[in-house]
Amino acid sequence: MELESVPGVGEKTAAALSTLENPERALREGDVATLSRAPGVSPGRAARIARGAVRQRHDDPGGFTATGRARDIHREILSLLQERAVTDYAARRLETLYPSTVDSRIEEVRAFTRDAMDRSPDPAVLDALARVEPLAEPDDVRVRERCLATGDAERYAEAQSAIPELSVELVEDARKLAELARGYATVVALDERFAGTDIPGEVRVEPDALSNPVAVVPERALAFFARNRETLRAAATVHRRAGLDPPCDLETLAEALEVLDSDGSVGGDEELTRLSDAVADIDAAVSEAERMANDHLRTAIEARDVTIEGTDLLSLAERGAGVDSLLERELTDEFETAIQRARETLVETLNLQDTGQLARRVFEDRPTYPVERNEQAVTRLREELTAMRDRRAERRKRETARQLAGLRPDCERLVDRALELDVELAVSRFARDFDCTMPTVGGNGIDIEGGRSPLLDVPVDAVDPVDYSVEGVTLLSGVNSGGKTSLLDLVALVVTLTHMGLPVPAERARIGRVDELHYHATSQGTLDAGAFESTLREFGDLVTEVSERRRVLVLVDELESITEPGASALIVAGILEALDQRDATAVFVSHLAREIREAATTDLAVDGIEAHGLVDGELQVERSPVKGSLARSTPELIVEKLATDGDRDTEFYRRLLEKF
Repeated sequence: MELESVPGVGEKTAAALSTLENPERALREGDVATLSRAPGVSPGRAARIARGAVRQRHDDPGGFTATGRARDIHREILSLLQERAVTDYAARRLETLYPSTVDSRIEEVRAFTRDAMDRSPDPAVLDALARVEPLAEPDDVRVRERCLATGDAERYAEAQSAIPELSVELVEDARKLAELARGYATVVALDERFAGTDIPGEVRVEPDALSNPVAVVPERALAFFARNRETLRAAATVHRRAGLDPPCDLETLAEALEVLDSDGSVGGDEELTRLSDAVADIDAAVSEAERMANDHLRTAIEARDVTIEGTDLLSLAERGAGVDSLLERELTDEFETAIQRARETLVETLNLQDTGQLARRVFEDRPTYPVERNEQAVTRLREELTAMRDRRAERRKRETARQLAGLRPDCERLVDRALELDVELAVSRFARDFDCTMPTVGGNGIDIEGGRSPLLDVPVDAVDPVDYSVEGVTLLSGVNSGGKTSLLDLVALVVTLTHMGLPVPAERARIGRVDELHYHATSQGTLDAGAFESTLREFGDLVTEVSERRRVLVLVDELESITEPGASALIVAGILEALDQRDATAVFVSHLAREIREAATTDLAVDGIEAHGLVDGELQVERSPVKGSLARSTPELIVEKLATDGDRDTEFYRRLLEKF
C-alpha cells in the first residue's frame, strides 16, 4: 500500500507513518492506537487517517450525508457513542464509524457490532479502563554515568543518532579511553581494535552495541515501562475481569513491573540497596565513627594521671614534639582501641564488605587528638562505593530491561486490546441504554416498529414508541407539537445507524439501501429572493440526479416556510411529483398537506399523526402516523372543542368547524 495514496496522508505524514513497524497493517485495520504512535500524529489525526484508509480499502465514495442536518444527525450519533466510551482513545476510534453505501463496509461493522452487543459492561472493567491510555514513549531519558566511545567519525554520528540517551566521545587511543574511564562509571567502546587492551576502570568493548540498545542503555526500556506502568497494570486488570485471552503471562508482567520504581530505577536487589545506602550515609557514618573515637580517648585521658619527668619534658620540647608524641608514649593502647572502634563502627554502619581496606584508611594509625578523618580516603571510599553501586545498578538494569524488552510487543497488544474493548463496550452500552436491535438491511423504503428517538431531551423510557413505514413519496401531516419533526429525526437516525452498521433504537427495523440522505430542517423564516432561488436550485439538482443507481432518501421539515403559503403548496407539490416519478423515497412534513395534495397532478400519499383532542389544555396524540390519513390541525381541534362546549353559544364555532 502506498501510504500517500490514503486520503489525508501527505508526504510528511507518510514519512511519520513509515517509522511504524507495520503501517500498512495499521491502516488496513483502522488501528488508531498504532497510527497514533507515529511521530506528530495525534489520536484525532490518527482517527481521520484510519477513516480515510477504511474508505480506500472498501472503495467507498462517501457522500451519504448530503445536507447539513444529515451531517448533524451523524455527529449526534457519534456524540451518544462517545459519551459511553471511558477512554479518550475509544472516543477517537469511534470516529472511524461512518454511514457507508458499500455493502462490504456495512457488513464489516455489523459483524463487529454483533460481537460488541454480546459484551456485558462490568463496572469493574469500566473502572480499570479509566486508567488505560495509549502507551507513551518517554522523551526525557538521559544517562550521565555511562558513555560510548569510538575513534571513527562516521560511527560517532551513527551512535549519536541511535542512542541519544548517552554521551558519545571520540577517542584516538587506549590512553584517551582510560581517561574517559576515570570520569564515567562505565565506558562502552564501539571499536573492535580496543578488544584485549588492558585499560583500568570499567571499560566494555562491544562493537555490536548500536544494534543492541537494551544492553547499552537499558534505561530506555525501563523508562518506557516505568512511564506506562499504571496503564499496563490497568490493562492487565481489564483482561482478567473481562475474560480476555492475554497476549502474555500477566503474573510474569506483574512481577517484572513490581521491581520497577516510578523513576525507572530497579529495586528488589539487596546488594544494590546496601551500596546505595552506603553512598547516601557515608558522611554521617564517618562523623559518628569519629565522634566515638574521640569520646573514647577523652574518657581515657580524663581517667589517667600522667606524670612527666623534667628531663622527659625537656627532651620533648627540644624535639618540638607535642600532644601527639605524648599520646603515642602514654596512651598507645587506648588510641589503638579508639581507632579500631572507629573503623569497626564505620564498616558496620555502612555494611561494608569488599571495601574494608579503604575504610581502614579513613582513620590513620598515627596518634592524634582529636581523631580526624583522612578526607582523601573518604573521597576515595565514596568514589569506590559509587562506582560499585552504579555498576551493580547497570547490571540489574540490563537484566530487567532484557526481560521487559522481550515483553514489549505483547504489552502493546495488551493495551491495544483493552482500548479496543472500550470501543466495543461503548457500542454495547449504547445498545443497552436505548433498547437497540440490529436492523434488517434490504428491500425498498423504511419500516420501523417500536422506535424511540434518543435525541429527545427526555429519558428514553419516557418516550412513546413509534411505528412507521414509508415507501415512495409521502406527506406527513399532524398537529403542532405532535412529534412530526421528532419522527423525521428518528427516521434519519435509524437510517444513518443502519448504514453505519450499528444497532437502531427500535424493536424491529427494516431499512432499504440508501446512497444519500437529504434531510432539510425547518427554515428560519421566509427566505429572500436569492436564498429562495438557491433552495429551488438545490432541489432541482436533487430531482435531476435521482435514478435507480442513486438511491436517495429525502426528509423535509416544513419547506412551505421558505415563501408565501400559496406558492409553497405549488412548489412542494411539484417537487414531490418529480421525486415520485423517479421512485425516490421521501417524507415531507407540512401543515399544507391538503393544499399540496390538491395542487398535485398525481395522487400523493398522506400520513397523519392524529390527535384525539385536548384535555386540560394538553394535546392527546397518537405518535405513530396513521397511513392514508390527513391529520387534523391544532386550530381545528380547538375550534371543535369550543363547538361542543355546552356552557356557551356554539353556533359561531360550529360554522367555523365546517370550514375545515
